[in-house]
Parts: sequence; C-alpha cells; structure tokens
Amino acid sequence: MSHALTVSERINTVLRPVPKWLVYVVGALPGIYIVVGVALALSGTYDLFGNSLGVDPAKTIEHWLGELALQFFIATMSIRVLRDFFKLKLIKFRRALGHLTFFYIVLHLSVWLWLDLQWNWALMWSDIVKRPYITIGMAAFLILIPVMATSNNAAIKRYGPRVWQNIHKLAYPAILLGGIHFVMVKRVWLVEPMIYLGVIVVLLALRGRALLPVRA
Repeated sequence: MSHALTVSERINTVLRPVPKWLVYVVGALPGIYIVVGVALALSGTYDLFGNSLGVDPAKTIEHWLGELALQFFIATMSIRVLRDFFKLKLIKFRRALGHLTFFYIVLHLSVWLWLDLQWNWALMWSDIVKRPYITIGMAAFLILIPVMATSNNAAIKRYGPRVWQNIHKLAYPAILLGGIHFVMVKRVWLVEPMIYLGVIVVLLALRGRALLPVRA
C-alpha cells in the first residue's frame, strides 16, 4: 500500500534530477549582470542600472555583491540543518553554493579595491587597520581561503576526512564574522542586517556540537 508523499519527499523528488551545473549557472547570473552593467557604464555604452545606484554607485554595487555573498553563504550553511530537521536532501548542491559564496565575496572585494580605492594598496591596508568592519570582513575572507582551496574531492583524499572536516569547520566563524561585517557596514541599527545576523546565529546554534573540531 503506497503512502502519500510528505512535503519534504516531494521537494526531494523534484530536486533530485536537477544537475549541479545548473546551480552554478543560475547562481552566477546576478553577479555577471552586475559586472557587465559596471563595465558598460564605465565605457559609456549603456546604463543598465538607471537611478538605482544612488549617490555613491561604488558603495551600492559593493552592497549588492556583499549581500548576495551572505545570502549564498547562509544557503550553504543551511543545508545540514534542512536535512537534520526537515529531511531535505540538498547535500549535492552544497559545494556549488559554497563556490558561489566565494565567487561573490571575491567580486565584492574586487569592486571595493577597484571602484572605491582605485587599486591603491596602501589605502587598502590603511582601511583594514583603521576600520573595524573592514578588518572583520577581511578576516572572514582570509578564513575562507583554506576552505575554498580544499573544496574538492582531491583534498579529501589528500588530507583525510577528519582533517578535511576540521578545515571546513572554519566556515562557521567565517559566516559569523560576515554577518557582523554586514551589520557594521550600515553603521546604524537597521532591521535587514540584524535579520541576517539573527539567522546566522540560529543556524550556528542548531548545528550545536557540530561546530567543535573532529577528534581522532
């Protein structure tokens, strides 16, 4: 006798045939659109954004890319929670979402260096030292580098599952720092950044002991 499918089973059935490459393509589209729009605007060819960039276009674009990075980061870190609490099997998309997170972080950092600082490295280091929100954001980026560098099957074989898992647990402090960075960028207590930070704190709390290093 067949049983009625639960909501989770229905979602799993729908998502099962979705290829991972499609997540990369769809996920990268907003970033490509923004980069193309910036390139067209700088060349004087066409203005894709109209009046939506406000009085400080560089800051607006940085915000768009930073928020996309945080959204993909939260999506990546939600996959285990969705599996544990709601039986949603999305694990095959986690690596793609993680790569997209780093993609948007790199774009966010690049726009800051390019449009805001004009590739002035001395000014960059000065900002990192003097501005706490930039210090925290840069710390999150640096913490994620080893995570991204080992986000492949070859790294699992090279380092072994235990070491690999411990490396990837660096994503937990990185997402918390990213949320704090997002709140501090606004410099005022706005609802949207606080919601992001609240979601991150809840996700970390739900992961509980999983945040601790894996011991031999």
